[in-house]
Amino acid sequence: MLSLCVTGLLRPLSASLCARTPQLCQLSSLTLTPTLYSAAAAAVRAPLRAAMCQTPRYNILQRVSALVPSLTVQPSRSLTYYSLKKGKRKTVKSVTERFMRLHCGLWIRRKAGYKKKLWKKKPARRKRLREIVFCNKTQSKLLDKMTTSFWKRRNWYLNDPYMKYHDRVNLKV
Repeated sequence: MLSLCVTGLLRPLSASLCARTPQLCQLSSLTLTPTLYSAAAAAVRAPLRAAMCQTPRYNILQRVSALVPSLTVQPSRSLTYYSLKKGKRKTVKSVTERFMRLHCGLWIRRKAGYKKKLWKKKPARRKRLREIVFCNKTQSKLLDKMTTSFWKRRNWYLNDPYMKYHDRVNLKV
């Protein structure tokens, strides 16, 4: 009767530990079987108890990264070099949503956080966040690699507010 009570208590614990270490899986399979307590059973369980006490210890980053998986994931550009249908490069959609390419080769973007928590920002900061910023040379080259020639062609818009920025003089990109 004692072993049945213990297995009822250990069942949730053994199910969660079973995925982590094989020694504990063996322990849980032995504790979940209802057997009478005897000297032979104690002799079998003794090495397993020793194995259970030697569980690996992890550093703080490994313990926290199990809870927050985004800490160990490296960022990627997710650029498709060869598509499955035609075998061509594909444009990264987030680039065309967040940036705009001027005809001179420069890219412009909005400042980060220009839509976030405006209620707690002062008016001067809100005005500063509404400004449009030029990307530097390295960023412009990277964004050019992430887009196809379709996005690099010249477009003519009626009443384009960026018309004076499209053509720059004495500028090397």
